Amino acid sequence: MQADDGFGLEPLSPAQARVLGVLVEKQHTVPDSYPLSLNALVAGCNQKTARQPVMELDEPAVLQALDELKRRHLVVEVSGSRVLRFDHNMARGLGVPGQAVALLTTLMLRGPQTPAELRLNCERLYRFADISSVEAFLDELASKTPPRAVRLARAPGEREARWAHLLCGEPAQVSEGRSSVADAADASALDEMRAELARQAAEVAALRAELSQLRAQLQNELGLSAPPPEIPDAI
Repeated sequence: MQADDGFGLEPLSPAQARVLGVLVEKQHTVPDSYPLSLNALVAGCNQKTARQPVMELDEPAVLQALDELKRRHLVVEVSGSRVLRFDHNMARGLGVPGQAVALLTTLMLRGPQTPAELRLNCERLYRFADISSVEAFLDELASKTPPRAVRLARAPGEREARWAHLLCGEPAQVSEGRSSVADAADASALDEMRAELARQAAEVAALRAELSQLRAQLQNELGLSAPPPEIPDAI
């Protein structure tokens, strides 16, 4: 039976996603220091490498994020030490396997990435056998209810589409992509209208030229010195 989904439909804030991602990352990269103290967690949230975007979170902001994550059963406090420490509960809280946790964590910490980039950047969290296995777990995340990840529209000049997590709601790239698609559709429709108007104008010009020739021919055949009565253009 699938674990209870504490995530629900309420999105995480960027600070909450950063805190949760750091806890998962440090569990694998610095296991001797895990669970993390508040100071270590703040430092991990604000580090300049392997972060997109780079953040500057102070202790109150991190504590507020922790309180919300604890309420949603994604983080727990660890007792038995003079220093308060924190542990994540992401797999159970989101109802996803460890491979998916690694992918979501990397997306939360580093931003949208291609499957190849994810496989490389997940190396210290989980070693995927190949890119197809990464894609399989991404597809599974995208098919969940609610979905946890989304494949973004491929940007001009990019060879592969990137993926983004949906734990903070719909990413800006999706909205921008939809706007771009709508703008492109509008531009295409406008171009089609302009082309149709140009075609109709050329057709009208050709009909007028043909009508002028017929008038001249009729005048010659009748031997008229004056042109025949005007024939309305609307014929």
